[in-house]
Amino acid sequence: MIDDRPVLLETRGRSLHITLNRPRAINALTHTMVRLLDEALVRAGQDGTVTSVVLSGAGERGLCAGGDIRALHDDTRAGGRASLDFWRDEYGLNARIARFPKPYVALMDGIVMGGGVGVSAHGSLRIVTERSRVAMPETAIGFVPDVGGTHLLAAAPGELGTHLALTGRSMGAADALLCGLADHHVPARHLPELTEALAGADTAEEVVRAVRGFAEEPLPGELAAQRDWIDACYRADTVEEIVRRLQAASAPEAADAAAELSGRSPLALKVTLAAVRRAARLSSLEAVLDQEYRVSCRVREEPDFVEGVRARIIDKDGSPGWKPATLAEVDDSTLGRFFAPLGEGERELGLAADGAT
Repeated sequence: MIDDRPVLLETRGRSLHITLNRPRAINALTHTMVRLLDEALVRAGQDGTVTSVVLSGAGERGLCAGGDIRALHDDTRAGGRASLDFWRDEYGLNARIARFPKPYVALMDGIVMGGGVGVSAHGSLRIVTERSRVAMPETAIGFVPDVGGTHLLAAAPGELGTHLALTGRSMGAADALLCGLADHHVPARHLPELTEALAGADTAEEVVRAVRGFAEEPLPGELAAQRDWIDACYRADTVEEIVRRLQAASAPEAADAAAELSGRSPLALKVTLAAVRRAARLSSLEAVLDQEYRVSCRVREEPDFVEGVRARIIDKDGSPGWKPATLAEVDDSTLGRFFAPLGEGERELGLAADGAT
């Protein structure tokens, strides 16, 4: 009999194994899944018999493709508030994972995007495989990187994070390690042995040793060799200047990046650049999540999110009608409102004020 519960919990020796169980949707997160994950972590943190938590995804395609974008689209289009409630709990979960007092081992095998990054890349032991494809692709659907993604990308070497945030490109194992979104590469064939070893680990130190025992060097990535043009182009202060530098650069990869940006939401690009730069100046993940919540609340008020999801995911015509349609039409002076405190009748996330969840 197939177990259709969206989150599966199994105690294996000293480890609690959490499986995201929506394989047909590449384990995209629903609000129910977020709540179940959070409840499981609260219990595991207090359970003296649990030494580690291991997160994986059901099926062969990936750990998690992100949030349930279709549900967020439908709620936003209908003018509902379910999206705000989802983000509030999801961002709280991201903070809990980052502050979890025991080893949190995320098996980032296959596709790991958006919300999937949020439930994995804030963990203490993040494992990628040769099949991993890690990305924050929000600008393609008229949205902005969230789930602490701007915190992670702002900390990447040089301007790699800016490049990845604006283009939404995916990374393989070596590049995820380089950018600080993963800690170890373990070949996928060894994951069953690793989880068995973790079940027998009695201490945090033994958990770390078990992971290191299966870790191997990944095949070379792409980003290390592209640092020169990435850093030179993306250190510009505006998206317009970034695009100009990309178009003028001699590297063919830079021209490809410029072409990618031409298809992204102009508003999302400008808000994303501002969000990453501001995240670099904030003092904690919680402060960044508070900022991301404000941005998410404001971006959903714009037409691009609904239109981007329609074009990329629902109708799949690949031709979103962005509003505004060009970078020049996005008034830089209005960007501050995306980061301003929420107004009367709106509730701030408040993670930084409350401390770690």
